[in-house]
Amino acid sequence: MITVEHLTKRYGAFTAVNDVSFTCVPGTVTGFLGPNGAGKSTTMRMISGLTPPTSGRTTVNGVAFRDLPNPGRHIGVLLDASAQHSGRTGREILSLSAQLLGVGQKRVDAMLELVGLHGAAEKRRVGNYSLGMRQRLGLAHALLGDPTVLMLDEPANGLDPEGIFWMRGVLRDFADRGGTVMLSSHLLREVEAVADHLVVIGSGRIVADGGKDELLHAGGLYVRSLDPAPLEKALAEAGLSVQPTRDGGFSVAGDAETVGRAALAAGAVLLELRPADSGGLEEMFLRLTSSHDSHDGSRPPGHAPAGTVGAGAATVASQKEAS
Repeated sequence: MITVEHLTKRYGAFTAVNDVSFTCVPGTVTGFLGPNGAGKSTTMRMISGLTPPTSGRTTVNGVAFRDLPNPGRHIGVLLDASAQHSGRTGREILSLSAQLLGVGQKRVDAMLELVGLHGAAEKRRVGNYSLGMRQRLGLAHALLGDPTVLMLDEPANGLDPEGIFWMRGVLRDFADRGGTVMLSSHLLREVEAVADHLVVIGSGRIVADGGKDELLHAGGLYVRSLDPAPLEKALAEAGLSVQPTRDGGFSVAGDAETVGRAALAAGAVLLELRPADSGGLEEMFLRLTSSHDSHDGSRPPGHAPAGTVGAGAATVASQKEAS
């Protein structure tokens, strides 16, 4: 479980994250969404102990990241797939991390097999890997310690359609076995396909937090009549918010009974009365974030990019920042 409570991060007069609270629970994939500069990466860095918060707190399974014994055995983190030693082979990177985590080489073998980097690919230097191969290695690194929590930033970046489908299956299987997944991605259709829960951030603040089905189907009602004008007037007089649609109907914020009674009073014959189409995650995302001007909360000037964490690297980085 990941718990974020009233998290705030300021850089001088600049507020990157402002009083953010949410929870990622076991057995679910939480999509953590927001436009560029909304504060996603800063939030994830604070969760993983790489950036100290100005105020608020975060915990992983009830414990602050910096207080976790051998944190890679509890949470696997992938924040930047390119932040890997380019001169080492894929197997060398996992083998070194396995020593830090206290897991055997059989786990290294299993992870290379899982992500499709066994055989010749594991012997290549990471500097010769494609971005998609680095993403696969980063996921193997995050899973190496057999954690109960995964936190991934843009894990499908650079993957081909087959790789994206594969990644979706790995994350879904991890959650279905009781794991907690926090996933940040700009590939909204992929998030919609795999996520159970959605947290949307805009300008450093949470603008939506809830179950995927709940958020995507909170679009009110669609109503269409033989005679639109009397119906629109009756709905407005009933105190309902009415928005005309392109096909001559109306999108109404209200319940079916109120709409039906208003139509009856106006003598309007209804042709349709049903839940409005949500338009999917993309439409909801644009609607929620369009009113929030983005700022570069994910990386203030002079702030170094995040790396691949999960097998002790985050602990070292957080200790350096604290010193």
